[in-house]
Amino acid sequence: MKIDRVAAEGRNLFTGYGEGYVVINGQKITRSVLVTGTRIDDWDAASVESITPAHVAALLETQPQIVLVGSGPRFAFPDPQVMAPLYAARIGVEVMDTPAACRTFNILLAEDRNVVAALIVK
Repeated sequence: MKIDRVAAEGRNLFTGYGEGYVVINGQKITRSVLVTGTRIDDWDAASVESITPAHVAALLETQPQIVLVGSGPRFAFPDPQVMAPLYAARIGVEVMDTPAACRTFNILLAEDRNVVAALIVK
């Protein structure tokens, strides 16, 4: 599915997604990824169940206000104990399927929110 561009000049935006991929600024990505307004990093979580403290540490490094966890094509919650450092840091965490996380990221970025999307792509 293609997403209409929201005004966020010079920042990363999701411009599409589908089964097994997301598109950021026209670049198709077929692996799990961590995205901020200015960074695109590999995020080797293959599933929500495989999210580790190291994955959460990578999220904390981005110093976000909000973390969007895209759980893949189906909604699933990560282990609350693994996500606890985000809660302790008073960072908002929203879990949704990956397509919804892409759409929500664009909206929050357009509102100048400091958001990071941690997406399971499969």
